[in-house]
Amino acid sequence: MFVANVATHTLSHMSTMAVWMFQDQPVAWDPISLWKQMGFIARTVVVILFIMSGWSIGVMIDRAMAFSAARKQSRAFAPAVAGALRDGKIDEAIKVAERNKKSHLAKVVTAGLMEFRAHQESGEIPGETIEASKRALERTEAIVHAELKRGLGGLATIGSTAPFVGLFGTVMGILNAFKGISEQKATGLGAVAGGIAEALVTTAVGLFVAIPAVMMFNYLTGRVEAFDVEMDNSSSELIDYFLKKREFAGPSS
Repeated sequence: MFVANVATHTLSHMSTMAVWMFQDQPVAWDPISLWKQMGFIARTVVVILFIMSGWSIGVMIDRAMAFSAARKQSRAFAPAVAGALRDGKIDEAIKVAERNKKSHLAKVVTAGLMEFRAHQESGEIPGETIEASKRALERTEAIVHAELKRGLGGLATIGSTAPFVGLFGTVMGILNAFKGISEQKATGLGAVAGGIAEALVTTAVGLFVAIPAVMMFNYLTGRVEAFDVEMDNSSSELIDYFLKKREFAGPSS
């Protein structure tokens, strides 16, 4: 008798568990079904993340094009301006620089050459001209550096905040899962499917946005640093050229 009661009790619990596990219809996990299962807050989070992704992709494309043009024009500019300066043709060097306006080197060298030419009216070159040219080079370097870094701050912000925006959606999805359990008085998969969908989708989208943004920020920052080194070297070489011109022209007054 005791064994029969235990068996009956066990079968009753097993049937209850079977009903709990299989009471719900299969949950669809395709993108459209997931979107339909998500709540307003989760959809808002996903939309925000996609906007962030679009903005970061725009920055990546813009900077990649700008850096490619700067590199290409600098390679053509460097030997041409070096030949013009070797022959003492400062006006020709300035014209070469003006034909390569996307080159970071051309922008810096143009500023130094124009400042140098503006003070080169007498037969000799005073020391003040060298200092003025040096200051012009430094100012232009700072401006070009800021232009090269345009958009990278936002890219870093997206890379660092996108996972937390996704995490916010994850938390809301978990809360909605518990809410579904409470409202339906059930613990089956159907009761928590919407919340699980929100948590998974927002987490995945947050990582999808953040990882490329961080990788491209690091890569583009490295390119900017390389450009800074090139501009510093070009400025130093130009100052050396001015000093040689000064020595050739005679002692300063």
